[in-house]
Amino acid sequence: MGEIRPQELRVGLVGLGYWGPNLLRVLVDVQGAALRSICDCDEQRLEHFARRHPNVRASTCIDDLLGDPELDAVVLATPIHTHYDLALESLEAGKHTFVEKPLARSGEEAQALIDLASANDRVLMCGQTFLHSPPVRATKRLIEDGELGDIYFISSSRVNLGLHQRDVSVIWDLGPHDFSILLYWLDEFPDTITTVGRDSVVRGVPDVAFVTLHFPSGVLANIELSWLAPGKLRRTVVVGSKKMVVYEDGSPEPIRVFNHGVIYEDPETFGQYHLSYRTGDIVSPKLDSFEPIAVEMDEFVRSVRAGGAPPGHLELGHRVVKLAEAAQDSLDRDGARIALAGVV
Repeated sequence: MGEIRPQELRVGLVGLGYWGPNLLRVLVDVQGAALRSICDCDEQRLEHFARRHPNVRASTCIDDLLGDPELDAVVLATPIHTHYDLALESLEAGKHTFVEKPLARSGEEAQALIDLASANDRVLMCGQTFLHSPPVRATKRLIEDGELGDIYFISSSRVNLGLHQRDVSVIWDLGPHDFSILLYWLDEFPDTITTVGRDSVVRGVPDVAFVTLHFPSGVLANIELSWLAPGKLRRTVVVGSKKMVVYEDGSPEPIRVFNHGVIYEDPETFGQYHLSYRTGDIVSPKLDSFEPIAVEMDEFVRSVRAGGAPPGHLELGHRVVKLAEAAQDSLDRDGARIALAGVV
């Protein structure tokens, strides 16, 4: 990995639309980093943020950042269809590169970026913000510690009214969040995936989708994705043989652990069985308090200093792209079951 000089990592941010301003706010305070440049093709938007940050260079052309020999790294928060091309240009220009999710529009593109980063001795990372979320991490610990028992199924709803994307379906916009969380929690890749949905408002742009994933362990996961809902909802239910968890992002109690379950007793005679239902306490565990996006940017800076992305980071980012690709393929084929064996 190329040597990073002892001063702060000099970073440029490209994209000031929906998510870019959040990254901008965080980057100005990340320890070990210095935000040097911002870029957006919308002159009015760029001017708005340039007035707030007069010491940061502003440009409507990404080439100004890529051609700056004093810039060490680039953070891309641009529309999904631009991720591959811009990340490719950034890596070819010798910049360490952070790309908001998803990494690319296909598994082949994602792998090409990973290979290029390795060949050019640059750090490449992808935004998987929810993996830094205290509730997501706490649920991961509950699963790993066996607190929930065997996981039976996971049900997730990620819906809101808008924002309709012009270049991708709701699968590519919202799906990567849940795909990354599931892969992180379960530490396995699904066997099959099926998707049904429709383009309710804009022809050719699916705005609602229901994705079902089957995992080798037997876990069944169902994900509801929609830009057409009366309100914003980020809610996931994890049902285990011992306990159940409700994770609701943005709630005052983002995690509730239910000591609920069903006990099955083997029948003494053929055709007879007995079920007993356990209803115990509901616990809201105390969680760490930090902003996931700030942790994510700090991790990027530390990874550049360390000379590589965290173990498994790019593999997970690649697998998320493959799941989105397969989910879209199933939707395009009227809900066909897509076998994922050998995909990764």
